[in-house]
Amino acid sequence: MTERGIRFSLDAAGGVPFYRQIIQQIEQAILARRLEPGDRLPTIRALAIDLKINPNTIAKAYGELEIRGIVTTQVGSGTYVSDKRIDMQEAERTKKLEAAVARFIRDMEALGVDRTAMADLVLSFEED
Repeated sequence: MTERGIRFSLDAAGGVPFYRQIIQQIEQAILARRLEPGDRLPTIRALAIDLKINPNTIAKAYGELEIRGIVTTQVGSGTYVSDKRIDMQEAERTKKLEAAVARFIRDMEALGVDRTAMADLVLSFEED
């Protein structure tokens, strides 16, 4: 299928290992239905080049996701989102949401955007 629905970004200052950030972003995209069962993930090589990190880091993330049954790898074809539902407890979900909001606020404040303007940006945002 496609590689729609996910744009990876890594935070080197956040203290979370890159492979863990990749796993979290894939899980979040699946939960948000930006990635559906059968969707193809970027190749290890392509994603490593895009993110400018070691391919072994991507392989580690994909490997952990495969062990958990969230993705399947077809040799010569690629890595695909499986149809296994992600089981995430509410507390874990809340923690991830709070971290995402905190990251967004830090990024916006670094750009000189106040919270009222942030809210306006979120409300008026339309994804391409």
